[in-house]
Amino acid sequence: MKKKLLSVLLTAVIAAGTLAGCGSASSGSGDAGSAGSAEAAKDGEYTQITYAFVSFNTIPDNTADVEEIINQVSREKIGVEVHLMPLSIADYSQQVSLAAQNGEIDIFHTLGDLSQAISSDMVLDITDMIDEDAAETKALLEPEWLKTCEGPDGRLYAIPTLKPFALQPMLIYRKDIAEELGLDMASVKDPADLTPIFEAVKAAHPEITPLAPVSSGDSGMSRWCDEIDFLGGDYATPIGVLQGEDMTVKSFFSLDQFKENADLVRYWYENDLIMKDAATTTSAAAELMSSGNYFAYSASYSYPLEDTAAALSAPSGFDVGAIALGEAYLDTSMINAVSQAISATSKNPDAALKFLNLTYTDETVINAMLYGVEGRDYVRNDDGTVSYPEGQDAATVPYTAQLSCGVLGNFFIQWPLQGSGSVESLAWEDEQNHNAKTSPAMGFIFDATPVRTQLTAVSNVIQQYFPGIQCGSVDPATAIPEFEKALSDAGYDEILAAKQEQLDAWLAQQ
Repeated sequence: MKKKLLSVLLTAVIAAGTLAGCGSASSGSGDAGSAGSAEAAKDGEYTQITYAFVSFNTIPDNTADVEEIINQVSREKIGVEVHLMPLSIADYSQQVSLAAQNGEIDIFHTLGDLSQAISSDMVLDITDMIDEDAAETKALLEPEWLKTCEGPDGRLYAIPTLKPFALQPMLIYRKDIAEELGLDMASVKDPADLTPIFEAVKAAHPEITPLAPVSSGDSGMSRWCDEIDFLGGDYATPIGVLQGEDMTVKSFFSLDQFKENADLVRYWYENDLIMKDAATTTSAAAELMSSGNYFAYSASYSYPLEDTAAALSAPSGFDVGAIALGEAYLDTSMINAVSQAISATSKNPDAALKFLNLTYTDETVINAMLYGVEGRDYVRNDDGTVSYPEGQDAATVPYTAQLSCGVLGNFFIQWPLQGSGSVESLAWEDEQNHNAKTSPAMGFIFDATPVRTQLTAVSNVIQQYFPGIQCGSVDPATAIPEFEKALSDAGYDEILAAKQEQLDAWLAQQ
């Protein structure tokens, strides 16, 4: 049966949120790129490329064995050898930016910041390359999905990761504690309903903190506002948004729901219901949960509740459950948030795009990137699923990027982790992609170029204030007004005005 694994996506950014997820596999490797085998360099000389990607698992000490498995395919098909550069979520954005500036990487992916990457000339225009270098991948994607990776000039700058797109905010929690205390998790309909749940957990288990952050500075609260279109922003840097059918661009931080949620999380902080250093920790949710010191965390996923829980149980170290904290909502950024791009400083962009094509079309390539070396890092089961070797887990094998499965390539050819997903789940996910409530501004892409200076200044202000507010470590009654003034001083109003002007022009053309 087709099953899947889920990742904490997006986590810092989409997790940023996001969550991303691992997919169901079809049998056999794809034929994509076979025409490129004629280009394989002679005498053992192959084009070298580097692929940087985020890993939510332990960063391996050495990737050479995994690279050799991949390169056995890529040498023959496209004459390319890849060096893998897995990076932790805490370091990813900064290290990728530096590596791209220095010409040290060829492929990387965005985490909710595609618009910024385009406006800062960090990514390569692949419009005239994709038909030759990645035609098979292009054929897999709906035209409107691919359009979400275009810049204001109508040129294509990235390829969205092919996976379920519509994100639903959820709470992931330890079932053993919920069952022990007789907690009615089904009664939780919104974040405010969590307070008595968390208080019951804390009273019974003083050694346990009820809520862990999904990543550094991210309590999950930026996902709890209804029907938000981030207009090219994301959970971590929501700079000018739409809510519902109202086409007026607003500050996310001025929304009534945001302020209510900030007050709620502040109460949790003051009553030891959330991790005290959530605003600054470098640990992500799966690691924190596996320590046994936390009850739950909140993130967004594109998969059924049961699948999400099944897939996250192993990395969490406990049998976990999942409940919804809101409805799925689809906007442009849900599709292009995690997008694969060729660095503008790549010395071998055609080779890089050909390799990227393999991650969407070749089962061996993408699964080696995720799971490592068969027998050492994972075993393949008779039903086509994978699991860890006996006595091993995600923390002990030499290599795994298991939790990045929805971040890379094609979800639907990735081998599923044992016990996750089903054929019916895939149908549900496809239905969500096509039938989830959609923003009226779907397809709008903000050009940040006119306000690039203000955007940088505002992003810095958000990084300074937002983590503390959404993790409860500062009093929102005083911090939010101070935050709003700092935003205004940094040019926030000019960004909102620019977004509104561009949105109005876009609407007039529809």
